[in-house]
Amino acid sequence: MTTFHIQTSGCQANQADSEQMAGLLKKAKFELVETIEDADVVVFNTCTAKNPGETSFFTELEQFRTEHPYKMVVIAGCIPSADKQKLKEYCLLGTKQIHNIVQVVEEALHDNVLHLLSNEEMPPLNLPKVRKNPVVEIIPINRGCLKVFTVTKTKKAPLNLVSYPVAEIVEAATKAVAEGVQELWLTSQDTFCYGLDIGTDLPMLLDELVKIPGNFKIKVGTGNPDHMMKIGTRLVEAYKHPKMFKFLHLPLYAGHDETLKAMQRNYTVEEFLQVINSFKRDIPEINLVTDVIVGYLTETDDHYWGTLEVVRKTTPDFINISRFWPRPEIDLPELPQEVVEHRFKVLTDIFHNASKLRNERWLDWQGEIIIDEKKDGHWMGRNDSYKQVLVEGDFKLGDKVKVQIVKAERFDLRGRVLQ
Repeated sequence: MTTFHIQTSGCQANQADSEQMAGLLKKAKFELVETIEDADVVVFNTCTAKNPGETSFFTELEQFRTEHPYKMVVIAGCIPSADKQKLKEYCLLGTKQIHNIVQVVEEALHDNVLHLLSNEEMPPLNLPKVRKNPVVEIIPINRGCLKVFTVTKTKKAPLNLVSYPVAEIVEAATKAVAEGVQELWLTSQDTFCYGLDIGTDLPMLLDELVKIPGNFKIKVGTGNPDHMMKIGTRLVEAYKHPKMFKFLHLPLYAGHDETLKAMQRNYTVEEFLQVINSFKRDIPEINLVTDVIVGYLTETDDHYWGTLEVVRKTTPDFINISRFWPRPEIDLPELPQEVVEHRFKVLTDIFHNASKLRNERWLDWQGEIIIDEKKDGHWMGRNDSYKQVLVEGDFKLGDKVKVQIVKAERFDLRGRVLQ
């Protein structure tokens, strides 16, 4: 039996695509294996928003070809669409072609190079899948987005918003819950623009999903602040439902309007703050995650201090901090490396201190968590705010456990199991 391994990098939408490709290949009688070494065919499912990830992929690919020159390779994800010429010797599969993975693998095994990169199709949601985590269902709710930004790899990839109908998403979620899934993760390149192409939106979708019978919770993936102006108030109301994780991933990127404009971000700092304040006012326990890029080419000291001020005002629970990596199409001089490194370090220190303080608010809290991961020998669960809680004991994935928080670390909470 021909074996395969899928190497996934990127966002949760990529993980969802990998699970569906694995399901299709398994249905076609290919055997899924855990390591590259054991695989006859290796599928690299790639998606990266910034240059370091892209560079890392090509380095990984070169090393793979050196170590495994005779293994068959298929490259899927957004990089094939953007770098088709650079990868022309490989079988390529675009993000809207994952349902054709079996055909591509079979052609690869016959030494035929096939490029399926059309943006005109939509993979069905009801494809077979192999879940990486049996208690988590990752559902892509739309593909593409409404706007392209200067900091993203997808700038050169064809992008147009196509949302799955509400009924199809509800059907996929209902099936997953019936199979024992405890967490539904809604994901896409931009969840907050869901439905704007088909006359609906994210709050309307959530209103239907929470009606599904069963004991489960819903986590909404990252989205663009642009669309919060259209759905913000109703989204806050939707988040109040007990089946919703109180988790909000809203990228800031920069805390000054001039930098946001240079990045082609179609929102202002004030609008970002308005959204955050509305969530915190109505849902004080909201778990806020944001993304910040330091060292953009036009970022001045004042612009950077604006970012620090927004972080101070919003006190996110977690910040994904990255350095800006210019692309060839952006013809501006780079900031001195020592300036970027200093800004990165200062913001990181502030984030670490704030994160610890935010977690200390949970000390002595008692409540239920869902065990959804085993990490470094510890069982990890999530509370209603999707906070990581590490506990000692004998559990299995999907268990619901009542705990008391006895310690707050920088990135997680430590819980004591209550009888």
